[in-house]
Amino acid sequence: MTVMKPLSGIRVLEMGQLIAGPFAGQVLGYFGAEVVKVEPPGRGDPLRTWRTLDSSGTSYWWHSIARNKKSLSLNLNEPQGQQLAQRLIEKADVLVENFRPGKMEQWGLGPDTFETSNPDLIYTRVSGYGQSGPYSDRLGFASACEGVAGFRYLNGYPGETPVRPNLSLGDTLAGMHAVIGTLLALQARQRLSSDSTTTPTGGGQVVDVSIVESIFNMMEGVLPEYSGAGIVREPSGSTLTGIVPTNTYRCADKKFVVIGGNGDSIFKRLMICAEREDLAEDPELADNVGRVAHEERIDAALQSWTMRYSSQVILQKLADHQVPAGPINSIADIASDPHFMARSAFETIQVEGDSRQIPAVYPRLQRTPGSTERGGPAVGEHTEEVLKAWLNSTNSDLERYQTDGIV
Repeated sequence: MTVMKPLSGIRVLEMGQLIAGPFAGQVLGYFGAEVVKVEPPGRGDPLRTWRTLDSSGTSYWWHSIARNKKSLSLNLNEPQGQQLAQRLIEKADVLVENFRPGKMEQWGLGPDTFETSNPDLIYTRVSGYGQSGPYSDRLGFASACEGVAGFRYLNGYPGETPVRPNLSLGDTLAGMHAVIGTLLALQARQRLSSDSTTTPTGGGQVVDVSIVESIFNMMEGVLPEYSGAGIVREPSGSTLTGIVPTNTYRCADKKFVVIGGNGDSIFKRLMICAEREDLAEDPELADNVGRVAHEERIDAALQSWTMRYSSQVILQKLADHQVPAGPINSIADIASDPHFMARSAFETIQVEGDSRQIPAVYPRLQRTPGSTERGGPAVGEHTEEVLKAWLNSTNSDLERYQTDGIV
């Protein structure tokens, strides 16, 4: 029996590129939305040629982030292309765009355009700094936004150059916030339409997501600590300020493990496991306040212990004592990890006759799960299909658009 997915019947027009907007489209597509990605004719989304490329010159990542999507090529720099885009947006439930603020308005495609022609439209906007404010017109790359939001300040060692994770974390966080905002807006629209006491005014709204605010939203207690106590949290290397012990330790096989012993009873079990019963019973270390004051002594004891055994032995000992810990895995480690395999964390798709592994669909829904139906499309692969289905375009229309360089 075919299970109806949560977003079946929802039409999403994705007008964005690279990561933030397309990540949102990817997640919506997992769960049944018809996601049509609008791309420039010919070259398509720049992400198609990012990082490592396959034999066809396409990014390996493309087939994951663009899975389940339909590609419609459209020249938005031409008035006729803008007119087609307007007609498509009028047929959509959701628009996801991540252009620089003002670009959609420049094309005549801002949200005000659709207040009458599509009052139920959920207009999701992803940008570096948001649609308003003094920074709104800045280019919004995640690398810069991570610095502005304070995330980069905390990463690294005191007095040294701040470091970045080797990922565009801010883009993905913004994409997640865009998904949350879009789903909330769809739910609000549904409630509005079912409320018979409400005068119909259109259930659509703008969802304004910024990379900076998406990062700032995960900064835990940094602002309350500063506001309440005047404390500026500083970079702390591989530790977590104010919580001890939680650190990364080298083992005899030169591999690293992360140990989180930050809990009074957990700390005792950890010290017994590390053959330091004296520290387990030390009254000065009975609570986190005391452990913070003696962080160097605790870390030195743990590092001395982990260097005596392989990482595998250390992790088994910690598991036996119910101490939270884990290895520092590379993707090669993950690809052969039995837990990941038991959880079906990888999916295999076929791309031009080759098998490719991509991450599975998350989150996992018990009754209405998402799925990967296909990998990323070729540029304009679905142009004819979408224009005919959404706009009732004819073959002669399509020929004219192609002749005019619109699609």
